Amino acid sequence: MTSRSAGEGGRPRLRADAARNRAQILAAARTAFRELGTAAPLDEIARRAGVNIATLYRRFPDRNALVQQVVLDGFTLVIEAAHDALDVAPQDPLAAIERFLLRLVEERDTLVLPLIGGPVPTAREAVELKSRIAPLLEELLAHARAGGAIRPDATHMDLITTAALACRPLPYLPEEQAAALATRHVHIFVDGLRPTGARRLPPSPTLEELSVHLQPNRS
Repeated sequence: MTSRSAGEGGRPRLRADAARNRAQILAAARTAFRELGTAAPLDEIARRAGVNIATLYRRFPDRNALVQQVVLDGFTLVIEAAHDALDVAPQDPLAAIERFLLRLVEERDTLVLPLIGGPVPTAREAVELKSRIAPLLEELLAHARAGGAIRPDATHMDLITTAALACRPLPYLPEEQAAALATRHVHIFVDGLRPTGARRLPPSPTLEELSVHLQPNRS
């Protein structure tokens, strides 16, 4: 019996125990990265995942592979949330924007990178996923602009940075209070998108300008 079976598209599919180990390693990595940064010891990640270090290396051959997968998972979540919001945008664009932001708040643990800072992804798959986010969010905003539901100067960067801030609650708060506070701030932000009484906004930084500061400090 082989350790893998064919999945969709002929790609190998992990056995149930291997897939479980992989998920546990990624969950432990996200927690360790949040607490210790991306230099967190791999043996500590393995310990938290409940696997030995050899199992971790079978799933992820080096630190970069593990970091890159955490980044990929985060980008994938944002893209899925954007598509989900676009499904309802024609009916209620403001509700769709709120739905997008609250989905990210709800699953913010998956977004640990780059929320805490981290390497700017260079792998082709990561770069491709990242490039899909801005057009999706601009499409979401276009639905709202077309109906006059939002101020015209709101951009996809406002959605990205607001989500990032909402997903980083104050430290030491219990989970329930942190979630309630983040939800409250999302509601305030969405109400602030309405055009009535809107004041002119200062210029927004570009994603490229922000990305420079999301890399770990290098001495």
